Amino acid sequence: MKARAKALGLTEVRINAAGCLDRCELGPTVVIYPEGVWYRVDSRADVDEVLSRHVLGGERVARLLLPQSRDEDGPRD
Repeated sequence: MKARAKALGLTEVRINAAGCLDRCELGPTVVIYPEGVWYRVDSRADVDEVLSRHVLGGERVARLLLPQSRDEDGPRD
C-alpha cells in the first residue's frame, strides 16, 4: 500500500505497517484514520480503489467496508 500511495503522489498521507491489529480473522485489512473506517483488501485493485476513492476522493468504498467495531462483526465462539 505504501508503494501505491507513493505512485499516486500521496505525499501528505502516512502509511504504517501495523499487521491486522485485532481483526486478523477478517483477512487483510486497512483502516483509514482519523475516521476509523475499516476496509478488507484482497487485491492490489482493492488497495488502489481505497486510495483513489477514499483517500483522494473522500468517498467510502461501500463494497469493501467492514463493520466499525468488533462488536458489529458478529458473535464470537
